[in-house]
Amino acid sequence: MTSRQETPEFALIRRYFSQLTACRSDVLLGIGDDAALTRCPPGMVLATSMDTLVCGVHFLDTVDPEALGHKALAVNLSDLAAMGAEPAWVTLGLTLPRADDRWLEGFAKGFSRLARVHGVQLIGGDTTRGPLSLTLQVQGFVAEGSGLRRDGARAGDDIYVTGTLGDAALALYRLQQGLTDEPGSETLLARLERPQPRLDVGRALRDRAHSAIDLSDGLAADLGHILASSGVGARVELPRLPCSAPVEAFMRARGDWSLAVAGGDDYELCVTLPETLRDEIAALSRELNLPITRIGRIEDAPGLRCYDKNGGLWTPPSRGFDHFSEHDA
Repeated sequence: MTSRQETPEFALIRRYFSQLTACRSDVLLGIGDDAALTRCPPGMVLATSMDTLVCGVHFLDTVDPEALGHKALAVNLSDLAAMGAEPAWVTLGLTLPRADDRWLEGFAKGFSRLARVHGVQLIGGDTTRGPLSLTLQVQGFVAEGSGLRRDGARAGDDIYVTGTLGDAALALYRLQQGLTDEPGSETLLARLERPQPRLDVGRALRDRAHSAIDLSDGLAADLGHILASSGVGARVELPRLPCSAPVEAFMRARGDWSLAVAGGDDYELCVTLPETLRDEIAALSRELNLPITRIGRIEDAPGLRCYDKNGGLWTPPSRGFDHFSEHDA
C-alpha cells in the first residue's frame, strides 16, 4: 500500500490557513475540497466584495506581515460595513515570491486575530508563486431590501463621516520622507497599517441612512461616487472635517486641505442621513465612543463644492487615488 504524499503547496495551506479562523455552522464544507459549501440564512441576501493588494502599490515591501494580514482583511470588511452587512466568509488568493515561514506566521496571526473578532471563517482560496500580492473576497448577509447603497442620497441629507480623515495619508508621507520619529507617528502608522472596519456603524445605520460608502480612495473621490450614483451634489464645510492634531498641523502649515479631502486609506464610512436624525447620530457616536461628524449637506446642483472658514470655494488639486490616472494622489 502506498500513501499519497502531500505537496508543498498543500502543506503550506494546512500549516498556516486550514485552522486560521473561527468555524461557523453555516459552512458545510470549508478548506480542503474543490469548492466550499455554505448556507445563506432565510430572508437574507449575500453581499460580496473583492479587493486586491499589490506590493509597491497598496503597501510597502517593508510592511510588518502581521499588520498586512490585518489590513488585507480589514479593507474588505470595510466594504461590507458600507453595505450594512454582517460578515461571514472570506477566501484568500496569496501570491508569494517564496514560502517564508516567518512572514507567513506573522501574516496568519494578523489575519486570524481580526477574523475571529468579527466571526469570519476562511473557506478557501489559492496560493501561487510570483510577485507579492493578495486577493480577498468577503461575503456577508443583509436582510433583503435593507442593504445600504450609493444611489440613495437626497437633497437635504446631512453628510457624516466616522473617525478622523487624513491619518493614513500623513503616515505614508512620513514613511516616504523618513520622518518616522515625528510626534504621533506610531499612532498614524497604526491608522495606515491596521484600519478598523466600521461594521458596527454600518449595522446601526442600515435602516436609517439613505446612502453610504467606505473611504478608501479619499473623501472627494468616494463621496463623488455617491453623488454620481444618486444624481445630486454636495456642500462640504472644510473646518468641520474631523482630523487628528498631526493632520491639522500639517494642513495648516501648508494651507492645503488635500490630506483630509483627497488622502486615501482612511477606511472610514461616509453616510448621508435625514436632518431629523441628528440627535440619534449624536447618541450613536457616544454609544460607540467613535466620532461621527456632520461635515456638509447634499444639494440638488451636481458636483462637490468644498468651502473654507471664510466661505471661499476650495478645489482639491487631486480628487483621490485612481489606479489608471496619470495624476494619482
